[in-house]
Amino acid sequence: MSGRVLVGVKRVIDYAVKIREAVKLKEKKLIKEVVAVSCGPQQVQETIRTALAMGADRGIHVEVSGKDYENLGPLQVSKILAALAKKEDANLIILGKQAIDDDCNQTGQMTAALLDWPQGTFASEVALEGDTMKVVREIDGGLETIKIKMPAVVTADLRLNTPRYATLPNIMKAKKKKITNVKPGDLGVELTRRGECREGRRGHTERTVIRRRTEPDSKPSVPAAGGALGPFPLQARLIRTRLRPSVCASLPQRLCVGLCSMGLPLRMKRHAALTVTAGV
Repeated sequence: MSGRVLVGVKRVIDYAVKIREAVKLKEKKLIKEVVAVSCGPQQVQETIRTALAMGADRGIHVEVSGKDYENLGPLQVSKILAALAKKEDANLIILGKQAIDDDCNQTGQMTAALLDWPQGTFASEVALEGDTMKVVREIDGGLETIKIKMPAVVTADLRLNTPRYATLPNIMKAKKKKITNVKPGDLGVELTRRGECREGRRGHTERTVIRRRTEPDSKPSVPAAGGALGPFPLQARLIRTRLRPSVCASLPQRLCVGLCSMGLPLRMKRHAALTVTAGV
């Protein structure tokens, strides 16, 4: 049994999957220690304690607060994890596949790049086989199985396992487990961002849909002189829909196109402006 696993945890529900997978590897005696790592203010120690109650052996709290905490992004977290992996002599890092707030999907990939380690992202199944790891990945076309050499970085899909939640005896034991406090400066990591967003504008969103317009029941339309089309031609028209952001959120483009292709009436909200731009 050799090796140490760093598991990134934060104040969201998905870290239970990562901790559970690391504990499973330890139960199989494939690794010797599970270390839970979290970056943030003093409140994240509660998250680390929960990870310890789920089976982690010890925790590391990287103290980040104030303005530095506001500037904390995927690149800064990746630098911290890479520095800790070198300091702790870890040979496996397990992270979430993407953030729950901004869906960045960057931290695991950046950490692997900084360490020059192989990566297995969107993992729904992992198996450690000597100095290699087999990873079953969730991809658009189904499942993909790869083999990567250790040390490596793995980002976990929610289907990786079924979390085992903390029991009362383990919660009491977790209070005695050690949490080490470090600062980014102790790891040689600078949290200053290179870029800054100074201004943001929220404008209107345009979406293009196709709707089938039919003739009225009372009187069929007749083309006017010169070949111009009547007011209700029996053919599709291209309609450009200019909507407020709130309307766009409630009316997906895929749904619009699907309803229009079936010839169903499409009711828009009153403040949505419809303009017929061309006939087809």
